Amino acid sequence: MSSTPENTVGSTGTPGSTGTEEAAVVAEAEAVTEAEGVAAQAMAATAATYPVAPGYRLNVRSGPSSRSSLVRQLPYGARVTIRCQRSGERVSGPYGTSDVWDCIAPGQYVSDSYVRTGSDGLVAPRCAN
Repeated sequence: MSSTPENTVGSTGTPGSTGTEEAAVVAEAEAVTEAEGVAAQAMAATAATYPVAPGYRLNVRSGPSSRSSLVRQLPYGARVTIRCQRSGERVSGPYGTSDVWDCIAPGQYVSDSYVRTGSDGLVAPRCAN
């Protein structure tokens, strides 16, 4: 019984594939993976930053509440990158009253009412926890 290309199975398990076809598929997959990695790095490098309200040195808290421990204080004129957002204590600030808190780094939150996002809603995904 002779084997024809229609009946052969390559190492990828695809009937009729040859070593050359498999190599092309692998090379294409590697190129796509590399392109996705480059795109992710570019997005991170150009992530939107938002200004803190002028004239404020904004407190950064360990959780979404003014009662959470103080982690650090942002300087005047600071800009923040918002990783995710979550609900917390309702706070009034220069940009209104809101219960939205912006996570700017792991375990670091600022009240959205002190950050000019240009929106009353969320501008980033909800935090996982």
